Amino acid sequence: MLKSYFDENKIEAGCDEAGRGCLAGPVVASAVILPKDFSDPLLNDSKQLTETQRLGLMEMIKKEAIAYAVAEVSQEVIDEINILNASFLAMNKAVEMLGQQPELLLIDGNRFRTQGDIPYECIIKGDGKYYSIAAASILAKTHRDDLMRAAAEQYPGYGWETNVGYPTVAHRNAIREQGVTPLHRMSFQLLPRQLELFK
Repeated sequence: MLKSYFDENKIEAGCDEAGRGCLAGPVVASAVILPKDFSDPLLNDSKQLTETQRLGLMEMIKKEAIAYAVAEVSQEVIDEINILNASFLAMNKAVEMLGQQPELLLIDGNRFRTQGDIPYECIIKGDGKYYSIAAASILAKTHRDDLMRAAAEQYPGYGWETNVGYPTVAHRNAIREQGVTPLHRMSFQLLPRQLELFK
């Protein structure tokens, strides 16, 4: 069972991102404030759930949350500032978009760089420990998956409808055969040998 809060006396927002390891598309982050008495036996780290479960939980989270927001940082910005900084930027943007100001941020992972003055706690594997972080992981992943499936229609052949931009064998083979798209992250090692892109 996940925990409902880190500090009972503070308004907490759980924060998580999706898409850090992808070869294409934006990194997406979400921030979620849940009621202190919130609990749900199914809610967990998005990676532990089926797509059907994530979609059902997404609707429930949006209905039950006190506030939630989802933010994107594009592949162009990722290439400019690197994926770690882009992930921090996405989470900061999501927090800024919340309809209520949190007093504490619960960040999934071991590092964070804030752009504001809200205190934060970094929690390793937090999406499997706190409801608010798990909720943020689900909103970030479902939003990003939808973006990449839509992009698959514009750029067919890369398998984004199923791999949503992650470095599968099929995705890398498509890059080798078809080249890159405007959505690919050029600062990433798209192929095991980067020079293969230009042969």
